[in-house]
Amino acid sequence: METMKEIGTHKNIVNFLGACTIQGPLLLIVEFCPYGNLRDFLRSNRPSLIDDKKAQLLTFRDLLSIAYQITRGMSYLSSKKCIHRDLAARNVLIAEDFVIKIADFGLSRNLGSTEYYRKTSHGRLPVKWLAIEALFDQQYTIKSDVWSFGILLWEIFTLGGTPYPGIPVERLFTLLKNGYRMECPINCPPNIYETMLHCWSEHAKSRPSFAELYEKLDGFLSAEAALVIYFNSLVNFNNRLHKRIQDCNTQSLCTQPIRLFQWIV
Repeated sequence: METMKEIGTHKNIVNFLGACTIQGPLLLIVEFCPYGNLRDFLRSNRPSLIDDKKAQLLTFRDLLSIAYQITRGMSYLSSKKCIHRDLAARNVLIAEDFVIKIADFGLSRNLGSTEYYRKTSHGRLPVKWLAIEALFDQQYTIKSDVWSFGILLWEIFTLGGTPYPGIPVERLFTLLKNGYRMECPINCPPNIYETMLHCWSEHAKSRPSFAELYEKLDGFLSAEAALVIYFNSLVNFNNRLHKRIQDCNTQSLCTQPIRLFQWIV
């Protein structure tokens, strides 16, 4: 409760609304996110599970939007010097109007004036989402959250896949230390995979900040939107040209426009 009060409010985090602190158990009142967690949402929208009459497949733009909104929320949290320590698809919720909200601050810590937090207890940790320095030295920074975001990005573009498939947790330590990183997901664009690899840099200082990730994904979204606009304008042009060709053929005029249309298609 104290952590959420210090963090404040943002569109892309689950916001603290109030609390019951008098008598009985301590209760928090937070925003309601009716569509559940991101991991289950992604898995339920896999092609093999979709009923075409009830739902549509997620588009590349949808996946980009999810990642973009997460970087917005994490950029805000990092500006508050808050490390999440459990950033994963299971801890991201979906609210009305497809608004993505970062949730579950159970492991979060406010860094205050320090640059890192060192874990001293022996509780269970989300090993497959942890950065190298967190795994080996129990050291957490905002840049260790960036590593976790890279894993989350992999989850998004595998529609809820489990990280490091087929690799036992006990082997993961050695593999990561030796430079192993997950392969590019099927149908994932190279620029997205390069972003993942950047987040998984062995040295924390080499990883991007969440502000940089936010700007990068904003650029990806803008470029994708421009491509859609260009494609739609091309389709409209082809439709108009096709109509003119039909009119031309009806009037038994030259066949040159037909060859032009075939070349454009």
